[in-house]
Amino acid sequence: METPAAGPTFRDATDADVDALVALIESAYRGDSSRAGWTTEADILQGQRTDPEGVLEVIKSPQSRLLTVEQDGEIIACCQLEHRGDHAYFGMFAVRPGLQGAGLGKTVMAEAERQVREDWGVTEMHMTVISVRDDLIAWYERRGYRRTGKMSPFPYGDERFGIPQRDDLQFELLVKKLG
Repeated sequence: METPAAGPTFRDATDADVDALVALIESAYRGDSSRAGWTTEADILQGQRTDPEGVLEVIKSPQSRLLTVEQDGEIIACCQLEHRGDHAYFGMFAVRPGLQGAGLGKTVMAEAERQVREDWGVTEMHMTVISVRDDLIAWYERRGYRRTGKMSPFPYGDERFGIPQRDDLQFELLVKKLG
């Protein structure tokens, strides 16, 4: 009889995780590998989603943590949590493409919300999503996030964020009350 795999474990990322985290984030958003999941941005952005410096910056920042999710010794998901006064910022969210659609994202998001509420005492979670990502925004709305209509510009010309394939990209702020 096979023993069932243990559920995912959560921990803060360390310097030693940088390469695995960059690979995970890239695989979830860019290139052909990302098409195995539904979070791909391959049709709207090419180039990189992040780099080792960007990931390390989140790990090292005293106001941030990079929540890392492991199963069977492998990193399968992550998200950035940043303490910004009365709210937390949620970003750099990635789930391995082959595992998307099975509820892992919901589990990660619930744990992230629990941690920022308990550890930082914040009452809201904020995130920004590329406004043309209707399927992704709808997924967040089902988790209790609401669209604010507050837009911020996409960093056109800064290839650290990718190479846009269209000229109408901007970020919309989504907010969820925690309680």
